[in-house]
Amino acid sequence: MAWTLILFVATLVGPPVPPAPLQVDRLYHDVDGPVPVTVGPVEGVPVELVLMAADGSLLSEVVPVTPGRLDISTLLPEVHGLKRACYLQCIAGGEPVGSALVIQPLLGRVAPRTEQARRPDGTPYTRIVGWGPAPDEDDAEPDRQPAPVSAGLRVYLDRDVVLHTTHGDIIVAMRPDVAPNTVWNFLHLAEGGYYDGVTFHRVVPLTRKGHPFVIQGGDPSGTGEGEPGYWLPIEPSSLAHEFGVISMARGDAPDSAGGQFFFCLSRAGTARLDGQYCAFGYAVDGATTIRSIAAVELADVASGRPADPPVVTRARTVPAPPRTPAVGRPDRPVAEARALRPVETQPDRIPR
Repeated sequence: MAWTLILFVATLVGPPVPPAPLQVDRLYHDVDGPVPVTVGPVEGVPVELVLMAADGSLLSEVVPVTPGRLDISTLLPEVHGLKRACYLQCIAGGEPVGSALVIQPLLGRVAPRTEQARRPDGTPYTRIVGWGPAPDEDDAEPDRQPAPVSAGLRVYLDRDVVLHTTHGDIIVAMRPDVAPNTVWNFLHLAEGGYYDGVTFHRVVPLTRKGHPFVIQGGDPSGTGEGEPGYWLPIEPSSLAHEFGVISMARGDAPDSAGGQFFFCLSRAGTARLDGQYCAFGYAVDGATTIRSIAAVELADVASGRPADPPVVTRARTVPAPPRTPAVGRPDRPVAEARALRPVETQPDRIPR
């Protein structure tokens, strides 16, 4: 009877997760101060640490360490000079082990510059035309921006977000190097249960030109107007909008995002969103789920309201896979499928 109970519980909770080779005591660390982490234990093999970018390019030397508690700001002083989030990876016996630590510099915000523009149908909207202060006409270097001021570091375990939906699962890799605060907001909402039970309340399978567009969710009210009680400042993400990329939905004001997100359905349909919306991650699994949601029957084509809205039954975070030097993640973004048949009668769309 006891063994039956143990097996039943193990079936429910899954196999035990081994402790991460890298652990950090706290989330925030002072400017130029120590950054204590705990390494290991890893038995019988040499252990090293390395700092790398999202694409796997090395930002430091590979440093041998002894498992235990240590200060990475002493071993890798590069951490206090970072200009964007990067990854601290543990290497044991020549192989990456465990999730990396995300090391995010807390830099001053770069705000968008905007102008009023009009869409092809004549409706006005606010267009982002640049970032940071407007250049001085007399400035010999108009593209130069003031150096951002650092307020220290945010350090946490690299995590993916799994969206369990009524059409299947989607596993999303985060990109804190291009949109660190948007990533942190999404992780916070996913771990806090905000997305549990929300619908994909808006599905736009095709644009006016016949290109697959977006599936949008993240609103607990299901109306397309619900948010988590705050607006999220937009970030100048360089991640291109293409199939499987996740980005923040917003209103006309650039800083009006909060909790709603959308997945892109094609590069052809969403390339125009680059620089206007904040892309912050991409699906590494779940292409079939994304396409299935995009194919649901619509009760109202104009608004994109599904007849039977797909549901995110649960959102959770899981440890991200180890990162390999010179390679990065072992997986890749999901691939775009053959484009849907063009339909010229669809109105032009925006992800809000």
